[in-house]
Amino acid sequence: MLGHETAPATAGRSGQDEVFQVEGHGIDPIPDTERHGGAKDLFWLWFGSNLTFTYVINGALAVAFGLSFWQATGVVVLGGLSFFVISAAGLSGVRTGTATLVISRAAFGVRGNWPAGLLNWVVSIGYTVVNTVVGTLALEAFLADLGWSGGRLPRAVALAVTLTLTFAVALWGHATVQWAERWMAYALAVGFAALIAFVLPGADTAAPAAAPGASGWSLALVVMLAGPFSYLPMPADYTRYLPRTTSLKSLTWSGGLGGLVSSVALGVAGVAAATQTDMADAVAGTEGLLPGWFGPVFLVLVLGGSVTNSIITLYSSSLNLQVLGIPWSRARAIVISAAVTAVGSLGALFLADFTTSLLAFLSLLIIVFAPWGGVFLADMVLRRCTYDSDALHAAEGGAYGYRAGWHPAGLLALLAGMLFAALTCDSELWTGPLVAPLGGADLTLLGSVVSALVYVVLARRTVRPTPV
Repeated sequence: MLGHETAPATAGRSGQDEVFQVEGHGIDPIPDTERHGGAKDLFWLWFGSNLTFTYVINGALAVAFGLSFWQATGVVVLGGLSFFVISAAGLSGVRTGTATLVISRAAFGVRGNWPAGLLNWVVSIGYTVVNTVVGTLALEAFLADLGWSGGRLPRAVALAVTLTLTFAVALWGHATVQWAERWMAYALAVGFAALIAFVLPGADTAAPAAAPGASGWSLALVVMLAGPFSYLPMPADYTRYLPRTTSLKSLTWSGGLGGLVSSVALGVAGVAAATQTDMADAVAGTEGLLPGWFGPVFLVLVLGGSVTNSIITLYSSSLNLQVLGIPWSRARAIVISAAVTAVGSLGALFLADFTTSLLAFLSLLIIVFAPWGGVFLADMVLRRCTYDSDALHAAEGGAYGYRAGWHPAGLLALLAGMLFAALTCDSELWTGPLVAPLGGADLTLLGSVVSALVYVVLARRTVRPTPV
């Protein structure tokens, strides 16, 4: 299965990374002769992809959990700062020229990486569905403003348009994704800046009547950090084309600032909106705070932000499928992810209450990708971000063959982190048995710390930097 991953990715293509041409490379290593760009490109990638209305919803949820304006703002900023960690993890892509979920074979083994890869594919599709649904609802409201409402047809058309916009860019590949994120960011930044200017002055900054308990603080942190943490399986996907001379400092600052600025700005807008109106329906609630003439512009902003975020998650999911052994090119594999996204979006839009589903989804995701991220980052630090590139792509044996392709240290650490996260998770779908003894606190995030510590203990004597 693993032996099929590289041949189809470049078949019939030059491998050049050009705008509006289908990218020829998949997870195969990018040759030095085709490396290009600079760290500044990461600013626009992470800035544009996080100009999404989801952060407004997250900010509003923090207030719904009982936090005041300033408390919720502090949690939003903390979530934004985590983008510096996400961006720093992209150094692995610079060093290896391949995708994050290929590099994670070093931590889990070439075969042991498969279960974690499957779970992360589910996570990426889940976030794509969330953003697709938000964009669809915004476009449906826009169509209603134009006079087309009633029945299911407008919603179905809105879904088709949203999926098409996302799929077209992701299908073209890396260069087009970066180009689209930059140019869409220009327009979205202006529009969202206006939205913030309308919403922020009316914010109620007074403290709530009752102080938030441990449950409110922990749930707000989980929701706010779920977005940034969900990117951990993909930073190398967007740095693998950068020249090997790209420094850790430059890519960390560029990407980190991009994600910080957009996520914090929109998160604070959500916090401000929630102190003024009912945000159970976040789109309608925010729209009610805006001048009537700005309403259609706002709905277009929501649609655009959803598309920019969905583009990178959908693109990375196609690389993920190659990691799982799908013997297709990246461009063909993305059709599978797009189809599953469409089915998931149909279910969310026509079969379930979206707000409830969103909250449950965000609160559970951290059980999977926080512990995975802890193992991946711990492994990267232990190796000082050096890898045997050939061994990462070997079907069997090699430096990452371990025991029949499974790395016990990585898998045991992942399971330990997931177990801790599950025991301390407080969500609508699952409440861990340790939540009540902890006073209602949700400590799911610490699953990443648990998995990282377990991995360091188990692997510190066997995992060493690869000579370069």
